[in-house]
Amino acid sequence: MARFRSWVSIALAGAVGLTLAGCSSTGGKRAEDARKAATAQGKAAVNTPRWTVAMVTHSGDGDTFWDIVQSGAKQAAIKDNINFLYSHSDEAQQQAQLVDAAVDKKVDGLIVTLAKPDAMKAAVARAEKAGIPVITVNSGSEESKKFGALTHIGQDETIAGQAVGEELNKRGRKKALCVLHEQGNVGHEQRCAGAKETFKGQMQNLYVEGTNMPDVQSSIGAKLQADKSIDSVVTLGAPFAATAVKAKQDAGSKAEIDTFDLNEKVAGGLKDGTLGFAVDQQPYLQGYEAVDLLWLYRYNADVLGGGKPVLTGPQIITKDQAAKLEEYTNRGTR
Repeated sequence: MARFRSWVSIALAGAVGLTLAGCSSTGGKRAEDARKAATAQGKAAVNTPRWTVAMVTHSGDGDTFWDIVQSGAKQAAIKDNINFLYSHSDEAQQQAQLVDAAVDKKVDGLIVTLAKPDAMKAAVARAEKAGIPVITVNSGSEESKKFGALTHIGQDETIAGQAVGEELNKRGRKKALCVLHEQGNVGHEQRCAGAKETFKGQMQNLYVEGTNMPDVQSSIGAKLQADKSIDSVVTLGAPFAATAVKAKQDAGSKAEIDTFDLNEKVAGGLKDGTLGFAVDQQPYLQGYEAVDLLWLYRYNADVLGGGKPVLTGPQIITKDQAAKLEEYTNRGTR
């Protein structure tokens, strides 16, 4: 018994020492250095079998948001000894075909987005029939459970939109433009509809072709030139915020540019006042948790959410928070 107590004392002392190191001025740097080293060396923290997890999203080419999602997913994959596969298409039928291809590969877990749920329903059902556990991320919170997914990880798009409307009210805005860059994306429609619910002013939707930035810029600029009473432009993705800023400058408008999603450029825009606020849904967390939860399910049959979405947002980010988060946006994790 005495020997047992001695070992417990030693273990507790070690734990306290580690906690103090984590709270010290150098502890954070050490933890970050350890994270980078683990990523570089690809060392797993578990000894479970090397399961394969595929993620198939509705991303178009060059969308930096999905780089952050992948960053989180890859970090979790290293820790969990997961072979991580990523593919994407902004065309719904092609995305469904990519899901079918993952099913044919007999992956051990599948992560999908449901931006256009009707086109994805059959492919997800095929994965379920094959016994492949599915987690949905980012879009499709309302359809996730109906489609048989274990859980959904992301933000509720209607709630996120409502948060935007409330923030616009706080800022005294009277007339806003909500820029939708992907027609048919139910999440985008929900964002703008949610904002309209809580915004006390007028809000108008503007549909643009998101794969053509010059067209996006000219469309926003034309609206701002035609209606000088528009005092806020809300874009639905970080890459479109900078384009909206250019359109505002060309039109000689005084409208505030606000956006969904956070990245390095958006953080910089918030700091220098070019942008008013951003709605962060923590994409790194969406990728990380999706992979990690599939590992937990395979290892221990664990499921989170209790049938409800696991929310990663929304969080309203303003100039006050931007400086604190800039370090994380620079390394690609926020």
